[in-house]
Amino acid sequence: MQSIKMSTMFILLVIWAISMTTACQKTYYNAWEKLGVHKRDIMVERVEKARDSQNDAKEQFQSALEQFSSQLNFKGGNLEEKYNTLRDAYEKSKTKAEEVSSRIAKVEDVSEALFEEWQDELQQYSNAKLRADSEKKLAETRIQYKKLIRAMKKAEERMKPVLTAFHDQVLYLKHNLNTQAILSLQSELVAVEEDIASLIREMEASIREADSFIRTMGK
Repeated sequence: MQSIKMSTMFILLVIWAISMTTACQKTYYNAWEKLGVHKRDIMVERVEKARDSQNDAKEQFQSALEQFSSQLNFKGGNLEEKYNTLRDAYEKSKTKAEEVSSRIAKVEDVSEALFEEWQDELQQYSNAKLRADSEKKLAETRIQYKKLIRAMKKAEERMKPVLTAFHDQVLYLKHNLNTQAILSLQSELVAVEEDIASLIREMEASIREADSFIRTMGK
């Protein structure tokens, strides 16, 4: 029993080491296969994490907008504190956006490996009926995946103009800590509110696509 535990720990360490370099992704997935974790399982898990990261980002962007609105519309208060609050809101939003992009990239990586393997293994069937059925399911899964990744990418793109607007406002305040600067930025919030409303719609659409894809892969 002890030797089995040691072997499993060793494989996990190897997997971790391999995961540090993108050039060894094939070996990385093969190592997980030896532990009974297939590319399909990894793909579903990564889609779930990408979905969750998008939901977290959606909440953070909403929170950031509320902070910008309250700080810029509140008359009075310490201007330095206003700047620090908005800078932190921007940084948190940026971090969440980067996490979303990273999660999407990981979904793309494993999906490419899964579909390549699936396509290659079609040739291993001796039963034509089973091969045709598997080929049909591969085609259906690819279509569902394309819808998913398109929705995720669209939501990802919507974050960029919002981050740019937040960054501009924070940068402007950094060098113009005065009441007039606060007043001049208030009008800019209208465009940001519209961008965030659009972002939230795309995020929610992407999250629905992820849920649908997860259900499909679970069948």
